[in-house]
Amino acid sequence: MERLLPSDPSRLGEHRLLGRLGAGGMGVVYLARTDAGELAAVKVIQPEYADEAEFRTRFRREVAAARQVASPWVVRVTGADTQARAPWLATAFVPGPSLAEAVAARGPLPGSAVRVLGGMLGRALATVHGVGLVHRDVKPGNVLLALDGPRLIDFGIARSTSAEETALTADSVVVGTPGFLSPEQARAGRVEAASDVFSLGCVLAYAGTGRPPFGTGAVDALLYRTVHDEPDLDGIADQDLRALLARCLAKDPAARPTADEVAVALTQEVPDGSVDWLPDAVVRTIADRSAEMLALPAVEPTEVSGSSDAVPPDRRRFLALAAGGTALVAAGGGTALWAALRDGGSGGRTPAARRWVIGVQADLTGPQKAAGRAQERAARLAVEQFNSRENKPFTLALEVVDDQGGAAGARSAARRLTGDDDVLAVLGPTGWTSAEASVETYETAGLPLLTVSEVSVSSTNSALVLDPKVYFHAAPLIMTAGYMTDLTLAAQGSRRMGLLVDRAGRLTGWETSEMAYNVAATAKLELYDRFVPAAAPDPSVVLPDMLGRGIDSLYYTGTPERAALVARALAERGFDGPRFLDHPAATDAFVTAAGQAAEGWEVLAPYVTSDAPAVRTFVTDYRERYGGTPGIWAPEAYDVTRLIIDRITALRTRNGRRPSRAQLAAALLKADFKGLTTTYAFEKDRTLRLSHLYRLRVTGGRFRYVDLVPMGG
Repeated sequence: MERLLPSDPSRLGEHRLLGRLGAGGMGVVYLARTDAGELAAVKVIQPEYADEAEFRTRFRREVAAARQVASPWVVRVTGADTQARAPWLATAFVPGPSLAEAVAARGPLPGSAVRVLGGMLGRALATVHGVGLVHRDVKPGNVLLALDGPRLIDFGIARSTSAEETALTADSVVVGTPGFLSPEQARAGRVEAASDVFSLGCVLAYAGTGRPPFGTGAVDALLYRTVHDEPDLDGIADQDLRALLARCLAKDPAARPTADEVAVALTQEVPDGSVDWLPDAVVRTIADRSAEMLALPAVEPTEVSGSSDAVPPDRRRFLALAAGGTALVAAGGGTALWAALRDGGSGGRTPAARRWVIGVQADLTGPQKAAGRAQERAARLAVEQFNSRENKPFTLALEVVDDQGGAAGARSAARRLTGDDDVLAVLGPTGWTSAEASVETYETAGLPLLTVSEVSVSSTNSALVLDPKVYFHAAPLIMTAGYMTDLTLAAQGSRRMGLLVDRAGRLTGWETSEMAYNVAATAKLELYDRFVPAAAPDPSVVLPDMLGRGIDSLYYTGTPERAALVARALAERGFDGPRFLDHPAATDAFVTAAGQAAEGWEVLAPYVTSDAPAVRTFVTDYRERYGGTPGIWAPEAYDVTRLIIDRITALRTRNGRRPSRAQLAAALLKADFKGLTTTYAFEKDRTLRLSHLYRLRVTGGRFRYVDLVPMGG
């Protein structure tokens, strides 16, 4: 939670505002306390949107829809003003995580928990449908987990099933969240209550397996699979549950059960107010967040009245702890609360003080282990240097997880790091495969993730991560090199550039070559390009044709080993014009395989080599610590770790306490940190504000630093 700004109101209706929970282009969400002492989340719409008649009508309909639904498993409206200049809606605040966040951080729920979850959500949807509404956006992000059960939230796109209230949403528009919407929504057709049941099936499948039943990826592919493919329910061991989910996910709405039928089928005995249906790790998250609420300024303790029999034991214990909030927080906050809930309030656990941890997710044993190990060592050096200070405000720890450069390892690493509440930010991952598999988990958990070596633009192109909030590209994207190489070749006098695109380079090669192709005309370069299939044994077979077309420079995108074949073939033909590679191909493997033919080849790289003047002190410290020269990406990893430390320290100095992950993410976005290699400042999309690339050239059998190439040439 962020502090209120001077421009924020202090009250809205009967709600006293306590702080900001979040803000976006359309408005702000505040944490508030009602006059009766209840916490509430207050959504306030910006006046410029409220001035639009259709938007205000939609908001009025959302409020009306939310007020119609009376269910213990749907968040309750505590107040609203749809006529105000900045209209607002307040609902009961639930301090627990969303289902999406819990699964991303802690893994799939056990089958028994999925059954309980399904039964409660089935009852919630039955109530929604009973008042003539369709929610239309049932998804893991709209299910909050509380001590006594889940809460369904967000009626922003809910619609009445009556014909007269359908005009505001055209039937030609796809409404909902891809991956969790129904086939009829994917076809932009009319939706009824059965559509919500399909979405519920998707949510429960996600809860039980940790993945959406129709996969992830591009939106159009998701919509196609939703309409045409069978759901992936592998991992649901309970055969009765699996059969029910298959019925919920039937393509024909008439073949699906009703929400009432789902609730009846999944009814399971759970004591009211008990936390026993949830895994311990999720209970601890709920407890941590509940404890944070107890630490709010000027919050009066809640008094529990009535006979002891009126409140179940677990719930009584939770409320009693809330009334003694100061003692609870002093004893370790959520950890103490978690212990009390699980151990009968005996105080059997003695929680340690919260650690200040920076995580590292790196490929330490896989295909990019050299880069991963260099980054891990650089991060460790930065942390050790901070901890050696006499007047440091806290002591840092480093938690390193090897994802082995694969998707499965990356998902496991992300869950481990996001599941450790002491981790404030993570350096990594090393490569694209790991990023594609793990970014969504970090985004869902709100844990800042800063990569220095995954520089493609495609790692965040998941349908669930269209607008990154915590994933920072702390290095120039690879497409930048394609743009700058064109300008550099033009400045060197090249007029007819040869672009050799080796498909063995896969995604990164494609991104670089696309940019080079598109910018050639701007750079006043005549371009002749050839594409070589990845299956072709030798990409140099196209060189006779390219040289015959009169190229005076060459830009190769592909792999180090195949680049060496091209270098040798050019050397044999006596070609001595400018020769550039993209940076994934410009490695020691290229130099070794090409031998003398590698001499003179250049690259515009997003990383600096150890012979650059700017990093001499770092290189000296690294050698003293590890006994060797740092590899590529090490200086950048060192800088980014220092950036994270700088932001944590600034927040600690300003606020006098440990920052939250959200506060750190916001501080990183506003950073202007001068590192050894560049000044770290980020655009709104969390990409690095570009200033330069590094020009490297093979001289004497290795890539050496030449100079900086400013953006724009």
